[in-house]
Amino acid sequence: MTAEFEATLSLERFARYLEWRSGDHARALELYALNTQLSEALYTPLQVLEITLRNRIHTVLTEARHEQWFEDDGFLLLEHQHGRITEAAEQLASERKAPTPGRIVAALTFSFWTAMLAARYENLWQETLHTIARREDGKGLTRKDFSRLLSPIRTLRNRVAHHEPIVHWDLPKHYENILLLTRWLSPAAAGWCERYSRFPEVYPDEPIVLVAP
Repeated sequence: MTAEFEATLSLERFARYLEWRSGDHARALELYALNTQLSEALYTPLQVLEITLRNRIHTVLTEARHEQWFEDDGFLLLEHQHGRITEAAEQLASERKAPTPGRIVAALTFSFWTAMLAARYENLWQETLHTIARREDGKGLTRKDFSRLLSPIRTLRNRVAHHEPIVHWDLPKHYENILLLTRWLSPAAAGWCERYSRFPEVYPDEPIVLVAP
């Protein structure tokens, strides 16, 4: 059974687990299972952060401009963002759904929203977007304060989405940063996340020790 299951996995991908467990197939499969469980456990906090970031940006820009701010000429500064808008509209059309602002916003990818915190949007941050979040002590944040923590979380999110290894990452640190960003955006959302997140239960009591490949 073990050999049959290994055969269903990518040889290149599973080879990393074997290296981390010094060629012990049984322990490598246990590590693979832990990686899967941790990915599952991170889904809730990652989802809450993504939805909260998306909705905070949309709410603030709607209040500052209007509900279809993403259609304003020259407003979006990164080319791939225009492509995401087009893809969202086309997907809705294929489903015979009206491309309402709410539906377009909900269909946009995490990369679209993280891009709103890129250096090209520094002026927008200072003028408007800085109101999406505040520190717990009430003090404001710079764009770099936010994007510095958000960038590696986006990479982690993509690795989870594509079933890549994450056990070699400092996951407790990233989990805390996910909660911190969410708390800056919405203390209520962070509180809900902490209540329902399974990550603290799933992550082992002892640090995950891997043999360097």
